[in-house]
Amino acid sequence: MTGSLFALPRSLHPAAWWIWALGLAAAASRTTNPLLLALIIAVAALVVSARKPDAPWGRSFKFFLRLGVAVIVIRVGVQVIFGAAFGTTVLLNLPGVTLPSWLAGVRLGGDITFESLLLACYDGLRLATILICVGAANSLASPSRLLKSVPAALYEFGVSVVVAMTFTPQLVADVDRVRTARRLRGRPTSGIRAIAGSAMPVFEGALEKSVTLAAAMDSRGYGRRGSISSSTRRANSALLLTGLVAACIGTYALIAAGSPVALGLPLLVVGVSVCLLSITLSARAAVRTKYRPDPWALPEVLVAGAGVFLAVIFVSAAWLSVAGLDTPSNPPTWPALPLLPLIGLVIAATPAFTAPALPRTNISQLPRIEVAA
Repeated sequence: MTGSLFALPRSLHPAAWWIWALGLAAAASRTTNPLLLALIIAVAALVVSARKPDAPWGRSFKFFLRLGVAVIVIRVGVQVIFGAAFGTTVLLNLPGVTLPSWLAGVRLGGDITFESLLLACYDGLRLATILICVGAANSLASPSRLLKSVPAALYEFGVSVVVAMTFTPQLVADVDRVRTARRLRGRPTSGIRAIAGSAMPVFEGALEKSVTLAAAMDSRGYGRRGSISSSTRRANSALLLTGLVAACIGTYALIAAGSPVALGLPLLVVGVSVCLLSITLSARAAVRTKYRPDPWALPEVLVAGAGVFLAVIFVSAAWLSVAGLDTPSNPPTWPALPLLPLIGLVIAATPAFTAPALPRTNISQLPRIEVAA
């Protein structure tokens, strides 16, 4: 995995990584099979371990893994406290209280069955897998380079999105920095006292980075409105909003199980087309130059195509009702491993080899870190 078959060492276009990761997330949303979900996580971990950069955002994947575990635990806890028990395999008999009808008749406590816990685990694992796929994109794609790739018409909106996306990587970097400093000073790095002592430096670092970013954006003229009239700007905004709403509805119809086939794809195509039309009209008055733009070559096509291929495979398998895509929990059934999604997962793992290898960092150019006594 140290080399690539298609390109010299360079950084891949960040949009290709996001398309690949969103394809994995779309595939995860179409299945409750724990084997397939575990394989999706394994594919994401394989590609991240092979192509993650030595940068602050490259260390955020472990955070999303821990977040996924927390999501599963919380989902199971919600099922135990609020979920209605079903199934016949009772694991634990607990007292239950049914709330009044004006509180929707929710039942607290009650019998805990194996079938209800299994369903909660499947749902939690699916949500955790989606979050881990997003974490893979955060670990592989540079936020600053992603901002440079945003179209000129969406630059102001893209700035806010990219700033929001950099919160988790910067938070992970600040936590590591503060933990290392406390370890060097002989202070505890775990427990309640360590968390209380680390919270203020972490928040201070996040605030300092936000102020620095805002000052840098202001000095470079970000937020300019361009020379178009207010009526044209409102018309383009309304057109873009309409396209985004149609694209979101179409995407949800494609992903959600049981949605009509004739609803999702046409709305998605119409929404994307309207968005492209709005961006094209707005870009005429928003001129922005780029210095060394990121190329979109064969490796980008292969990486993005692998994610799209996996999403298409899982969506097609759901439409065709392929056996094994969903694992029933009542009665409990051992999960199967269907062949068609397995082929898609093999293709989705190819970016570990088709993506260009990252250029090696010259250690002599790295800044020196001095630790005060």
